[in-house]
Amino acid sequence: MPTKQREPAASLVLYHLFKWSFVSPVLHTYFRGRIYGAEKVPQSGALIAVSNHASDFDPPILSNCLRRPVAYMAKEELFKVPLLKQGIKLYGAYPVKRGTSDRNAIKAAMKALKNGWIAGIFLEGTRTRDGRIHHPKLGAALIAAKTQVPLIPVSLWGTEKILRKGSFLPKPAPITIRIGDVIEPPQSTKKEELQAVTERCTNIINQLHGLGR
Repeated sequence: MPTKQREPAASLVLYHLFKWSFVSPVLHTYFRGRIYGAEKVPQSGALIAVSNHASDFDPPILSNCLRRPVAYMAKEELFKVPLLKQGIKLYGAYPVKRGTSDRNAIKAAMKALKNGWIAGIFLEGTRTRDGRIHHPKLGAALIAAKTQVPLIPVSLWGTEKILRKGSFLPKPAPITIRIGDVIEPPQSTKKEELQAVTERCTNIINQLHGLGR
């Protein structure tokens, strides 16, 4: 799949403004963030970042640590709000209609990759209480196979402790991000190949997560 080498310039500017004015200071001071393996992230070309998911804070944290904007799916309703629509589109969000098949999300992610973005995909598809991946979905591997774009596994440790049940204020939980080596995409969309790559990504992420702080 022919792709652009970088995301749009306007999105890159917005990313750095938000990163250095807010996300990075909060991550490194309030959450005492530690980042390992950031040098492994290619700084140009399409890429699929796969990770575990335990908090609503995960998307900006992941994007901050990869040192590039990351495109995520967002519910369609957000794109009907003036100004917010323009802002989240610049930041890489793409709309997905709730209650429909995953096909639309796959098409949107492929379009983002074609435009030079990193596509962020949580392997479980939803948050887990312990931050580990238990039931990974094949969507990321399928997109990688269709686009022949490599994947990079990322472990987010500690984010499940940011918001406690019944609390509205984020806790200063220590957070550690570990980034693995780039993984080549499946060579076909055969289920066994998709499962093999998905299991490899899952095992690496859970192993990195198991290293703890």
